[in-house]
Amino acid sequence: MNIPKSSFPRVVIVGGGFAGVALAKKLSGKEVQVVLLDKNNYHTFQPLLYQVSTGGLEPDSIAYPIRKILQDYPNFFFRMAEIQQVQTSDQKIITNIGSLSYDHLVIAAGSETNFFGNTEIEKNGMAMKSIPQSLNLRSMILENFEQALLTDNLHERDALMNFVIVGGGPTGVELAGALAEIKKGILPKDYPDLDTRRAQINLIQSGDRILKEMSENASKKAEDFLESLGVQIWKNTRVTSYDGKKVTTKTDLEFEAATLVWAAGVKAVSIKGLDAQEILKPGNRLQVNEYNQVQGYENIYAIGDIACMAKEDTPRGHPMMAQPAIQQGRHLGDNLVRLLEGKKMEPFIYKDKGSMATVGRNKAVVDLKNYKFQGVFAWFVWMFVHLFFLIGFRNRMIVFVNWVYNYVRFDREARLIIRPYQRDYSRFKE
Repeated sequence: MNIPKSSFPRVVIVGGGFAGVALAKKLSGKEVQVVLLDKNNYHTFQPLLYQVSTGGLEPDSIAYPIRKILQDYPNFFFRMAEIQQVQTSDQKIITNIGSLSYDHLVIAAGSETNFFGNTEIEKNGMAMKSIPQSLNLRSMILENFEQALLTDNLHERDALMNFVIVGGGPTGVELAGALAEIKKGILPKDYPDLDTRRAQINLIQSGDRILKEMSENASKKAEDFLESLGVQIWKNTRVTSYDGKKVTTKTDLEFEAATLVWAAGVKAVSIKGLDAQEILKPGNRLQVNEYNQVQGYENIYAIGDIACMAKEDTPRGHPMMAQPAIQQGRHLGDNLVRLLEGKKMEPFIYKDKGSMATVGRNKAVVDLKNYKFQGVFAWFVWMFVHLFFLIGFRNRMIVFVNWVYNYVRFDREARLIIRPYQRDYSRFKE
């Protein structure tokens, strides 16, 4: 990899997400050599991927070059690479561009969509965990409406305008709300020769309520917001298959739909060499102790979505969200410095700052530790928090200007088919 030798200990970080970037920043200026590896050369602000999918934002406004984030830090190196294996016996990692030795290894590779072994849904459904996936979804949504213009078969047209979102967590709820707003304010103007009132947005949740990780009041209010926008919510319903045209559930409910978005769960990325059953927890996460050390190793750590710090109050580990990842990254940075100075590491304590979700224009739900509120004020809080955690002044300004413009004009001008998503529409003519 052409990483120069150094008298400083080498810390290798796998993953440029919230956790990896937070850790690298904490180690800046310290007497360590930091090597950050990621398959992309940019950091993605994943909470706003749904806005890329629905034309509210362009992808470059929620992405930021990793090299630019850390370009002023001494002893920092970045390489575009995908990890293939960890060789713990000789403290080396194997990647697609070569191997690299480490003194301390930090796994912050994040998570990926969990299809729970359903290969048919994985093949025909759409995921939304990366910028390329979001662009594919955006193109397919728009292409479906273009295709609906070309058919005089009402059944086929309805299928092309039918959207099924599986998963009632924040991703599914926010995507459903955004699609409902597009149906209401944009489609009638873009497609005046198409009866867009027949377009359907269906949100399917296997449990008895959406946003199950939030308070019951927030869940109920979000459901009311979505229904007021025309979203159909199907609870206690589990999707079993999707062949690209028909959505089948465990009940008698079926859908003819050209679009199925799978937002029903995530799992940690698999790391060969750290896949022994005794250190894997549910969701493929790596079991770590209170110092984020992977079980059985003193110099291998895991932070963010891939880490499961199971305690009495968090038996399933911390939530797979941005805040735990950022806090773990910062804390591990301080602990590594303590360790190198011969001091004792301190245990990680997660400070829960609450959770939130937006349902659309002037509609959001926020659960803080001591306060829970919904509506317009919650929507402004949601916007402020997301702007604050975006990386880069330019990105914050672009997103803010886009949001103001979209709010005033009730428009989403990024509805462009830049990279067509190829699919076979012949099955809808059957």
